[in-house]
Amino acid sequence: MSIMSAIALYAVIWFLTMFLVLPFRLTTQGEAGDVVPGTPSSAPSDAQMLRKVKLVTILATGAFIVIAGIIISEVITYDMIESVTRSR
Repeated sequence: MSIMSAIALYAVIWFLTMFLVLPFRLTTQGEAGDVVPGTPSSAPSDAQMLRKVKLVTILATGAFIVIAGIIISEVITYDMIESVTRSR
């Protein structure tokens, strides 16, 4: 795996993890009872983005290590995937 492939893989894993984590512990302005004029009541009242970015970075780094280890050690190869998904 080249450096650029590793960076691309990490970026994909990081953003996928971020989109999965974003709705966790989300309190909307409507639930909090403090809707700012001009915003929908479903807008977050306190998104806690720094906390979520830290959590996502930890989770994505762990997932990257596992996935990159599988790719580098060739436990699963492209030929294995192709043999399973090949149409007969």
